[in-house]
Amino acid sequence: MRIGIVCPYSWDVPGGVQFHIRDLAEYFIRLGHEVSVLAPADDDTPLPPYVVSAGRAVPVPYNGSVARLNFGFLSAARVRRWLHDGSFDVVHIHEPTSPSLGLLTCWAAEGPIVATFHTSNPRSRAMIAAYAILQAALEKISARIAVSEYARRTLVEHLGGDAVVIPNGVDVDFFAKAEPRPEWQGDTIGFIGRIDEPRKGLPVLMRALPKILAARPETRLLVAGRGDEEEAVESLPAELRPRVEFLGMISDEDKARLLRSVDLYVAPNTGGESFGIILVEAMSAGAPVLASDLDAFAQVLDRGAAGELFANEDAQALAEAAVRLLGDPVRREELRARGSAHVRRFDWSTVGADILSVYETVTAGAAAVATDDRATGLRARLGLARD
Repeated sequence: MRIGIVCPYSWDVPGGVQFHIRDLAEYFIRLGHEVSVLAPADDDTPLPPYVVSAGRAVPVPYNGSVARLNFGFLSAARVRRWLHDGSFDVVHIHEPTSPSLGLLTCWAAEGPIVATFHTSNPRSRAMIAAYAILQAALEKISARIAVSEYARRTLVEHLGGDAVVIPNGVDVDFFAKAEPRPEWQGDTIGFIGRIDEPRKGLPVLMRALPKILAARPETRLLVAGRGDEEEAVESLPAELRPRVEFLGMISDEDKARLLRSVDLYVAPNTGGESFGIILVEAMSAGAPVLASDLDAFAQVLDRGAAGELFANEDAQALAEAAVRLLGDPVRREELRARGSAHVRRFDWSTVGADILSVYETVTAGAAAVATDDRATGLRARLGLARD
C-alpha cells in the first residue's frame, strides 16, 4: 500500500505528534508498505529518507502552546506536488483542523482520507469560529481517528460526527530493554518536557520540591528538555538548586535509559493534554508514575491502577504523594508491575494493526465505489437501466 502521512508540526522541534507519526511511518515501512511523510522543516534539518520537507514553519499560538506550523501559497503548492508524486492509496492527515499542512492537504487531496485528531480542548473558540471554513474540508474525510476519548469529545462537540478511538503507539520493548545509567539511579525523580512551557507543569514540581527535599534530602530531580534552566530554578532556595540536574535535550536512547533509571517519574502537566505519551513510555520502561489527575492522564493510567494521580496544580498533594512513594519500594514495585502489564495495549503491534485496518476499510470502500461508478457508466453508455 502507498501511504501518505501529513505532519502538521515542524519536524525539527520534537513533540508527541511528531514522534507518533515517525513511529507509525517506520512501523508500516517494516511491514513492507511505501510511506511518505510531508512535514514542515527548516532547510538544514536532517530528515529520514521517508520525510519530504514542506518548507520552514513559523511559531503560532495553538491549543495552549506555541506550535511551529506551515501555511500559505507556497505550502499549498508543495502539498499538491507531494500528492501528485505520491499517487497514494490513502492519505493520513494529523490535526486536519490546525492552520497547517493538514488543512491544506484536506482541501487538495482526492481519494481515501483518514484523519487523526490529537487535540483535547473542550472550550476551543477558534475551532467553533472556523467551523464554516473547515466544514467543506472535513466532509472529504473517509474515516476519523481520535487518540483518546477526550480528543473524540472535542471533535464531537465542536465539529460534529464521530471517530474511532485508537491511542498513540509506543515501541514498548525499546523502553523495557533499555539499560539504566548508574549516575541516574538512587533517590531520583524524572521529568521530561519543555522547561519553559507552563502547561508541562515544571513550575508545579518546583513548588513541591522543597517539601520533598525536607522529607528526603538525598533526592535528586533529573530534568530533560529544552528551555531556560536558570529561570526554571529561580523560585528554589539557593541551597536546594544543586539537587536539580538539567540534562538538556536527550536522544531517544537516553530517554529510555532515564526512564529505566529513576525511582519515580512525575508528570505534573496542568492541561491541554489529549493523551499522555510520556506516561506510556515511562510505564514501558518500568518507571512508577505519579501524574496530575487530568482526564486524559487518568485514562492512560487506568484510573490510577497503573500509576498514581494527584490533584492538578496542587504542589502540596504532589509533594505528599512523591514522599510517600519514594519511601515505599513495595508500592513502587507494584506500580511497575501493573504499568508494565497495562502498557502492552499501547504497543505498535496493536495500535499499528488497528490503524492499518482503518486504511484497508476506506480503500476497500473507495474501490467498491469506483467499481460501481464504472459499471453505472457502462450501463449508461449501453442504454441499459439499473435493475
